[in-house]
Amino acid sequence: MRILLSGSLALSLVAAEPTAPGLSLEQAIRATWTKQEGLKAGQAMVEARRAEAESYGALRLPTVTLQAQGVYTNEPMMAFGLRLNQARIGPVDFAPDRLNHPDGIAGLGASAVVQQPLYAGGRLQAAERAGRLMAEAEEASQERRQQEAALATVQAYFGIQVADQALRWAEDTRLWMQGLQTFVEARVKEGLMLDSERLRLVAAMAQVEAQKAEAQRQLLAAQSGLGLLLGEGPLQMTLATPLIETEPAPKGETSSASRGDLRALNLQAQAAQAGAKAATGALRPEVGLELGAGTMRQNLSQGGNWTWAGVGVKWKVFAAPERAKASAARAQERAATLMVAFKQRQAEHEQRVAEGALVTAKAQVSAARSALQAAEEARRLRELRHREGLAPLIDVLDAEAALQGARTLLLQSLYAQRVSRASLDLATGHPIEGVKP
Repeated sequence: MRILLSGSLALSLVAAEPTAPGLSLEQAIRATWTKQEGLKAGQAMVEARRAEAESYGALRLPTVTLQAQGVYTNEPMMAFGLRLNQARIGPVDFAPDRLNHPDGIAGLGASAVVQQPLYAGGRLQAAERAGRLMAEAEEASQERRQQEAALATVQAYFGIQVADQALRWAEDTRLWMQGLQTFVEARVKEGLMLDSERLRLVAAMAQVEAQKAEAQRQLLAAQSGLGLLLGEGPLQMTLATPLIETEPAPKGETSSASRGDLRALNLQAQAAQAGAKAATGALRPEVGLELGAGTMRQNLSQGGNWTWAGVGVKWKVFAAPERAKASAARAQERAATLMVAFKQRQAEHEQRVAEGALVTAKAQVSAARSALQAAEEARRLRELRHREGLAPLIDVLDAEAALQGARTLLLQSLYAQRVSRASLDLATGHPIEGVKP
Protein backbone atom coordinates (compact mmCIF):
# COMPACT_ATOMS: atom_id res chain seq x y z
CA MET A 1 0.00 0.00 0.00
CA ARG A 2 1.37 3.44 -0.92
CA ILE A 3 0.40 6.43 1.17
CA LEU A 4 -0.63 9.37 -1.00
CA LEU A 5 -1.02 12.90 0.28
CA SER A 6 -1.72 16.12 -1.56
CA GLY A 7 -2.55 19.63 -0.43
CA SER A 8 -5.07 19.78 2.35
CA LEU A 9 -5.09 16.02 2.96
CA ALA A 10 -2.81 16.70 5.91
CA LEU A 11 -5.21 15.70 8.65
CA SER A 12 -5.73 12.16 7.56
CA LEU A 13 -2.73 10.27 6.25
CA VAL A 14 -5.21 7.41 6.13
CA ALA A 15 -4.59 4.77 3.58
CA ALA A 16 -7.34 4.27 1.10
CA GLU A 17 -7.99 0.85 -0.28
CA PRO A 18 -5.14 -0.26 -2.56
CA THR A 19 -5.78 0.13 -6.27
CA ALA A 20 -4.28 -3.30 -7.00
CA PRO A 21 -3.86 -6.49 -4.99
CA GLY A 22 -0.59 -6.60 -3.14
CA LEU A 23 1.27 -8.26 -0.32
CA SER A 24 -0.62 -7.95 2.95
CA LEU A 25 1.17 -7.74 6.28
CA GLU A 26 -0.27 -11.10 7.34
CA GLN A 27 1.06 -12.70 4.15
CA ALA A 28 4.47 -11.14 4.77
CA ILE A 29 4.58 -12.48 8.34
CA ARG A 30 3.57 -15.97 7.29
CA ALA A 31 6.10 -15.93 4.46
CA THR A 32 8.77 -14.99 7.00
CA TRP A 33 7.80 -17.92 9.19
CA THR A 34 7.98 -20.42 6.34
CA LYS A 35 10.89 -19.12 4.23
CA GLN A 36 13.35 -17.39 6.55
CA GLU A 37 16.44 -19.54 6.98
CA GLY A 38 16.99 -18.54 10.60
CA LEU A 39 13.56 -19.83 11.58
CA LYS A 40 14.12 -22.98 9.55
CA ALA A 41 17.28 -23.56 11.57
CA GLY A 42 15.27 -23.02 14.76
CA GLN A 43 12.72 -25.63 13.65
CA ALA A 44 15.55 -28.05 12.98
CA MET A 45 16.68 -27.50 16.58
CA VAL A 46 13.15 -28.34 17.75
CA GLU A 47 13.24 -31.60 15.80
CA ALA A 48 16.67 -32.39 17.22
CA ARG A 49 15.40 -31.87 20.78
CA ARG A 50 12.42 -34.12 20.13
CA ALA A 51 14.68 -36.88 18.82
CA GLU A 52 16.96 -36.44 21.83
CA ALA A 53 13.96 -36.72 24.17
CA GLU A 54 12.97 -39.97 22.46
CA SER A 55 16.47 -41.32 23.01
CA TYR A 56 16.21 -40.58 26.74
CA GLY A 57 12.87 -42.36 26.91
CA ALA A 58 14.41 -45.40 25.24
CA LEU A 59 16.91 -45.81 28.09
CA ARG A 60 14.29 -47.79 30.03
CA LEU A 61 13.72 -50.26 27.19
CA PRO A 62 15.60 -53.56 26.97
CA THR A 63 18.76 -53.80 24.89
CA VAL A 64 19.09 -56.76 22.53
CA THR A 65 22.58 -57.64 21.28
CA LEU A 66 23.26 -60.21 18.57
CA GLN A 67 26.79 -61.40 17.93
CA ALA A 68 28.40 -63.82 15.47
CA GLN A 69 32.05 -64.84 15.36
CA GLY A 70 34.49 -67.17 13.71
CA VAL A 71 37.46 -68.40 15.77
CA TYR A 72 40.70 -70.25 15.06
CA THR A 73 43.30 -70.71 17.82
CA ASN A 74 45.91 -73.05 19.30
CA GLU A 75 46.27 -71.06 22.53
CA PRO A 76 45.93 -73.75 25.21
CA MET A 77 43.23 -72.25 27.38
CA MET A 78 41.18 -70.93 24.46
CA ALA A 79 41.51 -74.19 22.56
CA PHE A 80 40.24 -76.21 25.56
CA GLY A 81 37.39 -73.74 26.15
CA LEU A 82 36.43 -73.81 22.49
CA ARG A 83 36.23 -77.60 22.52
CA LEU A 84 34.14 -77.42 25.69
CA ASN A 85 31.74 -74.91 24.12
CA GLN A 86 31.45 -77.18 21.08
CA ALA A 87 30.48 -80.03 23.41
CA ARG A 88 33.24 -82.36 22.17
CA ILE A 89 35.50 -82.82 25.22
CA GLY A 90 36.63 -86.42 25.70
CA PRO A 91 39.13 -88.22 27.97
CA VAL A 92 41.90 -87.77 25.45
CA ASP A 93 41.55 -84.00 25.74
CA PHE A 94 42.85 -84.20 29.31
CA ALA A 95 46.20 -85.66 28.29
CA PRO A 96 48.95 -83.29 29.48
CA ASP A 97 50.62 -83.11 26.09
CA ARG A 98 47.34 -82.26 24.37
CA LEU A 99 46.51 -79.69 27.01
CA ASN A 100 49.91 -78.08 26.79
CA HIS A 101 50.34 -78.25 23.00
CA PRO A 102 46.87 -78.42 21.40
CA ASP A 103 46.36 -78.55 17.67
CA GLY A 104 44.71 -75.55 16.09
CA ILE A 105 40.92 -75.55 16.39
CA ALA A 106 38.24 -73.57 14.56
CA GLY A 107 34.66 -72.78 15.38
CA LEU A 108 31.67 -70.66 14.43
CA GLY A 109 29.59 -69.14 17.19
CA ALA A 110 26.63 -66.86 17.80
CA SER A 111 24.91 -65.36 20.82
CA ALA A 112 21.89 -63.26 21.72
CA VAL A 113 21.78 -61.19 24.90
CA VAL A 114 18.88 -59.22 26.38
CA GLN A 115 19.68 -56.63 29.07
CA GLN A 116 16.91 -54.90 30.98
CA PRO A 117 17.55 -52.21 33.64
CA LEU A 118 15.32 -52.82 36.65
CA TYR A 119 16.38 -49.95 38.91
CA ALA A 120 18.84 -47.10 38.32
CA GLY A 121 18.28 -44.78 41.25
CA GLY A 122 15.54 -42.90 39.40
CA ARG A 123 17.96 -41.39 36.92
CA LEU A 124 16.37 -43.01 33.86
CA GLN A 125 12.94 -41.53 34.60
CA ALA A 126 14.53 -38.19 35.47
CA ALA A 127 16.55 -38.14 32.26
CA GLU A 128 13.45 -38.95 30.23
CA ARG A 129 11.51 -36.13 31.89
CA ALA A 130 14.41 -33.68 31.41
CA GLY A 131 14.61 -34.55 27.72
CA ARG A 132 10.88 -34.06 27.23
CA LEU A 133 10.95 -30.72 29.03
CA MET A 134 13.91 -29.49 26.98
CA ALA A 135 12.06 -30.41 23.78
CA GLU A 136 9.02 -28.44 24.96
CA ALA A 137 11.29 -25.53 25.91
CA GLU A 138 12.80 -25.50 22.42
CA GLU A 139 9.32 -25.43 20.91
CA ALA A 140 8.43 -22.45 23.12
CA SER A 141 11.68 -20.73 22.12
CA GLN A 142 10.80 -21.29 18.47
CA GLU A 143 7.43 -19.62 19.05
CA ARG A 144 9.27 -16.64 20.53
CA ARG A 145 11.67 -16.53 17.60
CA GLN A 146 8.69 -16.49 15.25
CA GLN A 147 7.15 -13.55 17.10
CA GLU A 148 10.44 -11.65 17.06
CA ALA A 149 10.68 -12.29 13.32
CA ALA A 150 7.10 -11.04 12.96
CA LEU A 151 8.04 -7.79 14.74
CA ALA A 152 11.01 -7.36 12.41
CA THR A 153 8.67 -7.93 9.47
CA VAL A 154 6.32 -5.23 10.75
CA GLN A 155 9.24 -2.82 11.04
CA ALA A 156 10.51 -3.54 7.53
CA TYR A 157 7.03 -3.64 5.98
CA PHE A 158 5.98 -0.23 7.25
CA GLY A 159 9.51 1.08 6.82
CA ILE A 160 8.98 0.62 3.08
CA GLN A 161 5.75 2.61 3.22
CA VAL A 162 7.32 5.43 5.22
CA ALA A 163 10.33 5.65 2.90
CA ASP A 164 8.09 5.51 -0.16
CA GLN A 165 5.91 8.35 1.15
CA ALA A 166 8.99 10.39 2.06
CA LEU A 167 10.22 9.91 -1.51
CA ARG A 168 6.87 11.03 -2.90
CA TRP A 169 6.84 14.08 -0.67
CA ALA A 170 10.38 14.94 -1.76
CA GLU A 171 9.25 14.74 -5.39
CA ASP A 172 6.19 16.88 -4.54
CA THR A 173 8.48 19.50 -2.99
CA ARG A 174 10.78 19.40 -6.02
CA LEU A 175 7.89 19.99 -8.42
CA TRP A 176 6.57 22.80 -6.25
CA MET A 177 9.99 24.43 -6.19
CA GLN A 178 10.26 24.13 -9.97
CA GLY A 179 7.07 26.17 -10.30
CA LEU A 180 8.37 28.70 -7.80
CA GLN A 181 11.69 28.83 -9.62
CA THR A 182 9.95 29.63 -12.91
CA PHE A 183 8.09 32.47 -11.21
CA VAL A 184 11.24 33.87 -9.56
CA GLU A 185 13.31 33.69 -12.76
CA ALA A 186 10.61 35.59 -14.63
CA ARG A 187 10.57 38.29 -11.95
CA VAL A 188 14.38 38.49 -12.02
CA LYS A 189 14.30 39.05 -15.80
CA GLU A 190 11.72 41.79 -15.30
CA GLY A 191 13.99 43.41 -12.73
CA LEU A 192 11.42 42.98 -9.98
CA MET A 193 13.60 40.63 -7.92
CA LEU A 194 17.30 40.39 -7.21
CA ASP A 195 19.34 37.57 -8.72
CA SER A 196 20.26 36.53 -5.18
CA GLU A 197 16.68 35.30 -4.77
CA ARG A 198 17.12 33.01 -7.75
CA LEU A 199 20.41 31.69 -6.37
CA ARG A 200 18.84 31.11 -2.98
CA LEU A 201 16.15 29.04 -4.67
CA VAL A 202 18.77 27.08 -6.64
CA ALA A 203 20.48 26.18 -3.36
CA ALA A 204 17.17 25.12 -1.84
CA MET A 205 16.45 22.96 -4.88
CA ALA A 206 19.81 21.20 -4.49
CA GLN A 207 18.93 20.45 -0.89
CA VAL A 208 15.63 18.92 -1.94
CA GLU A 209 17.42 16.75 -4.50
CA ALA A 210 19.70 15.49 -1.71
CA GLN A 211 16.67 14.72 0.46
CA LYS A 212 15.10 12.81 -2.42
CA ALA A 213 18.27 10.76 -2.88
CA GLU A 214 18.32 9.92 0.85
CA ALA A 215 14.66 8.87 0.73
CA GLN A 216 15.48 6.63 -2.23
CA ARG A 217 18.32 5.04 -0.26
CA GLN A 218 16.06 4.39 2.71
CA LEU A 219 13.42 2.84 0.46
CA LEU A 220 15.93 0.47 -1.12
CA ALA A 221 17.29 -0.48 2.31
CA ALA A 222 13.77 -1.20 3.63
CA GLN A 223 12.91 -3.27 0.55
CA SER A 224 16.13 -5.23 0.96
CA GLY A 225 15.42 -5.77 4.66
CA LEU A 226 11.94 -7.15 4.02
CA GLY A 227 13.28 -9.33 1.24
CA LEU A 228 15.87 -10.74 3.65
CA LEU A 229 13.15 -11.64 6.13
CA LEU A 230 11.07 -13.27 3.41
CA GLY A 231 14.04 -15.25 2.14
CA GLU A 232 14.04 -13.36 -1.16
CA GLY A 233 15.85 -10.50 -2.85
CA PRO A 234 14.88 -6.81 -2.46
CA LEU A 235 11.08 -6.70 -2.37
CA GLN A 236 9.45 -4.43 -4.95
CA MET A 237 5.70 -4.84 -4.98
CA THR A 238 2.55 -3.15 -3.81
CA LEU A 239 1.90 -3.44 -0.07
CA ALA A 240 -1.76 -3.95 0.75
CA THR A 241 -1.90 -3.24 4.50
CA PRO A 242 -2.17 0.49 5.32
CA LEU A 243 0.14 2.18 7.79
CA ILE A 244 -2.87 3.72 9.53
CA GLU A 245 -4.85 1.01 11.25
CA THR A 246 -8.30 1.03 12.73
CA GLU A 247 -8.45 0.75 16.50
CA PRO A 248 -7.46 -2.85 17.29
CA ALA A 249 -9.78 -5.17 19.11
CA PRO A 250 -9.17 -5.42 22.86
CA LYS A 251 -6.83 -8.24 23.81
CA GLY A 252 -7.14 -10.74 26.60
CA GLU A 253 -5.21 -10.65 29.83
CA THR A 254 -1.49 -11.20 29.73
CA SER A 255 0.25 -13.90 31.70
CA SER A 256 3.78 -15.19 31.77
CA ALA A 257 2.55 -18.30 29.98
CA SER A 258 1.70 -16.15 26.93
CA ARG A 259 5.34 -15.42 26.13
CA GLY A 260 7.29 -18.20 24.50
CA ASP A 261 10.59 -17.12 26.04
CA LEU A 262 9.18 -17.18 29.58
CA ARG A 263 7.56 -20.56 29.00
CA ALA A 264 10.86 -21.83 27.66
CA LEU A 265 12.72 -20.63 30.75
CA ASN A 266 10.20 -22.25 33.09
CA LEU A 267 10.50 -25.51 31.20
CA GLN A 268 14.30 -25.26 31.23
CA ALA A 269 14.21 -24.75 35.01
CA GLN A 270 12.07 -27.87 35.40
CA ALA A 271 14.44 -29.75 33.10
CA ALA A 272 17.40 -28.61 35.22
CA GLN A 273 15.61 -29.94 38.29
CA ALA A 274 15.09 -33.29 36.59
CA GLY A 275 18.72 -33.24 35.45
CA ALA A 276 19.85 -32.77 39.04
CA LYS A 277 17.79 -35.81 40.06
CA ALA A 278 19.33 -37.83 37.25
CA ALA A 279 22.85 -36.82 38.32
CA THR A 280 22.08 -37.76 41.93
CA GLY A 281 20.67 -41.11 40.77
CA ALA A 282 24.08 -42.02 39.36
CA LEU A 283 25.30 -42.31 42.98
CA ARG A 284 22.67 -44.95 43.85
CA PRO A 285 22.75 -48.71 43.22
CA GLU A 286 21.81 -50.11 39.82
CA VAL A 287 19.93 -53.36 39.33
CA GLY A 288 19.76 -55.09 35.97
CA LEU A 289 18.51 -58.30 34.41
CA GLU A 290 20.42 -60.19 31.69
CA LEU A 291 19.17 -63.10 29.62
CA GLY A 292 21.25 -64.79 26.97
CA ALA A 293 21.69 -67.76 24.67
CA GLY A 294 24.78 -68.88 22.78
CA THR A 295 26.16 -71.56 20.55
CA MET A 296 29.58 -72.61 19.29
CA ARG A 297 29.55 -74.97 16.33
CA GLN A 298 32.19 -77.32 14.97
CA ASN A 299 29.89 -77.58 11.96
CA LEU A 300 26.22 -77.11 11.32
CA SER A 301 25.28 -80.46 12.77
CA GLN A 302 27.65 -80.61 15.75
CA GLY A 303 28.24 -78.12 18.50
CA GLY A 304 27.21 -76.89 21.91
CA ASN A 305 24.34 -74.64 23.02
CA TRP A 306 23.79 -72.85 26.31
CA THR A 307 21.60 -70.22 28.00
CA TRP A 308 21.96 -68.04 31.03
CA ALA A 309 19.97 -65.63 33.18
CA GLY A 310 21.23 -63.32 35.85
CA VAL A 311 20.34 -60.36 38.03
CA GLY A 312 23.18 -58.04 38.94
CA VAL A 313 23.65 -55.13 41.33
CA LYS A 314 26.24 -52.42 40.81
CA TRP A 315 26.90 -49.57 43.21
CA LYS A 316 29.58 -46.96 42.90
CA VAL A 317 30.13 -46.38 46.60
CA PHE A 318 32.62 -43.62 45.93
CA ALA A 319 32.86 -41.88 42.53
CA ALA A 320 34.32 -38.39 42.62
CA PRO A 321 33.38 -37.47 39.02
CA GLU A 322 29.71 -38.41 39.54
CA ARG A 323 29.58 -36.45 42.78
CA ALA A 324 31.04 -33.41 41.03
CA LYS A 325 28.51 -33.77 38.21
CA ALA A 326 25.66 -33.95 40.72
CA SER A 327 26.91 -30.78 42.42
CA ALA A 328 27.15 -29.01 39.04
CA ALA A 329 23.62 -30.13 38.14
CA ARG A 330 22.24 -28.68 41.39
CA ALA A 331 24.02 -25.39 40.66
CA GLN A 332 22.48 -25.33 37.18
CA GLU A 333 19.08 -25.89 38.75
CA ARG A 334 19.55 -22.87 41.03
CA ALA A 335 20.79 -20.75 38.13
CA ALA A 336 17.78 -21.67 35.99
CA THR A 337 15.36 -20.84 38.81
CA LEU A 338 16.98 -17.45 39.40
CA MET A 339 16.97 -16.71 35.67
CA VAL A 340 13.22 -17.34 35.53
CA ALA A 341 12.64 -14.75 38.26
CA PHE A 342 14.91 -12.21 36.54
CA LYS A 343 13.33 -12.70 33.11
CA GLN A 344 9.87 -12.32 34.60
CA ARG A 345 10.80 -8.92 36.01
CA GLN A 346 12.46 -8.02 32.73
CA ALA A 347 9.27 -8.94 30.86
CA GLU A 348 7.24 -6.69 33.15
CA HIS A 349 9.72 -3.88 32.45
CA GLU A 350 9.47 -4.45 28.69
CA GLN A 351 5.69 -4.30 28.89
CA ARG A 352 5.75 -0.99 30.79
CA VAL A 353 8.21 0.49 28.29
CA ALA A 354 6.12 -0.69 25.32
CA GLU A 355 2.93 0.72 26.84
CA GLY A 356 4.63 4.08 27.44
CA ALA A 357 6.02 4.14 23.89
CA LEU A 358 2.57 3.49 22.44
CA VAL A 359 0.97 6.26 24.49
CA THR A 360 3.72 8.67 23.43
CA ALA A 361 3.40 7.68 19.77
CA LYS A 362 -0.37 8.28 19.81
CA ALA A 363 0.15 11.74 21.29
CA GLN A 364 2.84 12.51 18.71
CA VAL A 365 0.57 11.44 15.85
CA SER A 366 -2.17 13.79 17.03
CA ALA A 367 0.26 16.69 17.40
CA ALA A 368 1.97 15.95 14.08
CA ARG A 369 -1.33 15.99 12.19
CA SER A 370 -2.15 19.41 13.58
CA ALA A 371 1.37 20.64 12.84
CA LEU A 372 1.18 19.36 9.26
CA GLN A 373 -2.13 21.08 8.62
CA ALA A 374 -0.80 24.37 10.00
CA ALA A 375 2.46 24.06 8.04
CA GLU A 376 0.66 23.44 4.74
CA GLU A 377 -1.57 26.45 5.26
CA ALA A 378 1.39 28.63 6.29
CA ARG A 379 3.30 27.70 3.16
CA ARG A 380 0.29 28.40 0.97
CA LEU A 381 -0.27 31.85 2.48
CA ARG A 382 3.40 32.84 2.35
CA GLU A 383 3.65 31.73 -1.26
CA LEU A 384 0.65 33.90 -2.16
CA ARG A 385 2.14 36.88 -0.34
CA HIS A 386 5.47 36.30 -2.06
CA ARG A 387 3.85 36.23 -5.50
CA GLU A 388 2.17 39.51 -4.64
CA GLY A 389 5.51 40.96 -3.57
CA LEU A 390 4.48 41.22 0.08
CA ALA A 391 6.90 38.65 1.53
CA PRO A 392 10.54 37.77 0.79
CA LEU A 393 11.50 34.39 -0.66
CA ILE A 394 13.23 33.42 2.57
CA ASP A 395 9.84 33.39 4.33
CA VAL A 396 8.48 30.96 1.73
CA LEU A 397 11.51 28.69 2.06
CA ASP A 398 11.23 28.78 5.84
CA ALA A 399 7.59 27.74 5.52
CA GLU A 400 8.59 24.93 3.17
CA ALA A 401 11.26 23.74 5.65
CA ALA A 402 8.63 23.75 8.42
CA LEU A 403 6.31 21.72 6.19
CA GLN A 404 9.02 19.16 5.51
CA GLY A 405 9.69 18.89 9.23
CA ALA A 406 5.97 18.40 9.96
CA ARG A 407 5.73 15.71 7.27
CA THR A 408 8.75 13.90 8.66
CA LEU A 409 7.34 14.08 12.19
CA LEU A 410 4.01 12.68 11.06
CA LEU A 411 5.61 9.78 9.20
CA GLN A 412 7.90 8.96 12.11
CA SER A 413 5.01 9.18 14.58
CA LEU A 414 2.74 6.92 12.52
CA TYR A 415 5.55 4.43 12.10
CA ALA A 416 6.38 4.55 15.82
CA GLN A 417 2.72 4.01 16.70
CA ARG A 418 2.41 0.91 14.53
CA VAL A 419 5.73 -0.56 15.64
CA SER A 420 5.03 0.28 19.30
CA ARG A 421 1.76 -1.60 19.11
CA ALA A 422 3.57 -4.63 17.67
CA SER A 423 6.27 -4.29 20.35
CA LEU A 424 3.58 -4.28 23.02
CA ASP A 425 2.13 -7.47 21.53
CA LEU A 426 5.59 -9.03 21.72
CA ALA A 427 6.09 -7.88 25.32
CA THR A 428 2.70 -9.21 26.46
CA GLY A 429 2.82 -12.44 24.50
CA HIS A 430 -0.05 -11.62 22.14
CA PRO A 431 0.21 -12.53 18.43
CA ILE A 432 1.90 -9.76 16.45
CA GLU A 433 -0.78 -7.98 14.42
CA GLY A 434 -3.15 -10.79 15.44
CA VAL A 435 -1.36 -13.29 13.19
CA LYS A 436 -1.10 -16.71 14.81
CA PRO A 437 1.25 -19.51 13.68
